[in-house]
Amino acid sequence: MGAEDGPFAVTGALRKPSALDWSAATDRAQGDARQTRVIAAPKFSIFAVFLGLRTLAQYSDLLYTLSLFRLNVRYKQSVLGWAWAALQPLALMCIYTFIFAHVTTVKTGGAPYPIFVFSALLPWLFFSGAVTNAVHGLVTYPNLLTKMYFPREIIPLSYLAASLVDFLIASLIFLVLMVHYRCALTWNALYALPIFLVLAGFTAAVGLFFSAVHVRFRDVGLAMPFALQLWMFAAPVVYSVESVPIRFRHLYLLDPVAGLVENFRRVLVFGAAPNFPQLAFSSSITLAALVLAYLYFKSSEATMADVI
Repeated sequence: MGAEDGPFAVTGALRKPSALDWSAATDRAQGDARQTRVIAAPKFSIFAVFLGLRTLAQYSDLLYTLSLFRLNVRYKQSVLGWAWAALQPLALMCIYTFIFAHVTTVKTGGAPYPIFVFSALLPWLFFSGAVTNAVHGLVTYPNLLTKMYFPREIIPLSYLAASLVDFLIASLIFLVLMVHYRCALTWNALYALPIFLVLAGFTAAVGLFFSAVHVRFRDVGLAMPFALQLWMFAAPVVYSVESVPIRFRHLYLLDPVAGLVENFRRVLVFGAAPNFPQLAFSSSITLAALVLAYLYFKSSEATMADVI
C-alpha cells in the first residue's frame, strides 16, 4: 500500500492519522450530502418571486411551527388565555356603541349598532394586529437571522397566521351577537371568505414591506401604532361609507382596506351581494402590492443579517 492510498496508509511503519487527514476523509465521505446556502447580493427581479415561493413551500413546516409558537407565547401565563381574542373586539364594540349610538348618531342602514361595528372590527383587528406584530418580528429575533438560513418572510407571515386564529375566535362571538339581535345570515355571507382572503393578501403585503423597512429604519416600529390608529378612522369601521361626502367617496375608496371592510359588513350584516367593481379594484391593488412588497422583501433579505 502506497502513501497516496489514504490517511491511514503506511510508509514502512504505521502512521497515526492527523486532524487534517480526518477532515479530508470526512469531506470525501459526506460528498454532496452537505449543502451550503449562499445568499446572493440584493437583486430586484420578478424571478425572485417564483424562486422565493418555491423555497417558502419547502419550509412550510417551519412556518407552521412558528405560527404555533406565536400563539403559545401570546397567551402563556395568562389567566384569561384565549378569551383575550374575544375580549378586545367586545370591549371596543361597547366603547364605540356608547359613543356613536348614545353620544352622537351614525347611519347604520337599520342595523343594530353593535352588530354594525363588530362586523367591521373583525377584519380591521385582524389587519392591524397582524401588521403591528409582523413589523416588529424580524428585529425581535435577530439571532435567527444571523445564525441560520430560512426564508426570512416566514417570521412576519407567522404573525399573520396567528392573527387568523384570533379572527376565528372573534367570529364565534359575532355569530352569537347575530343570534341575539335576530339578524339572519343569507347566502351572500359566503362572499365573506374571498373578501377576507383578499384582505389577508393585503395584510401580508403591508407586513412584509414594513418589516423589511423596519430592519433598517426603526422609526417605522414607533410610528406604526399611530399610523394604524389614524388608518382605522380613515376606514369605515365605526361609520359607514354613506357618511363620506359623495365628492370624496371615490378618493376615499382608493384605500383597499376601506373597500374590503365595507364589503365584509355588507355581505354579513345586510345580506347583500358585494360591490363587485369595488371588490375587483381592491383585489387588483392587493395583487400588485403583494408582488411589489415581496420583491422588496427578497431584495432586502441579503443584507438583513448585517444591518440588524
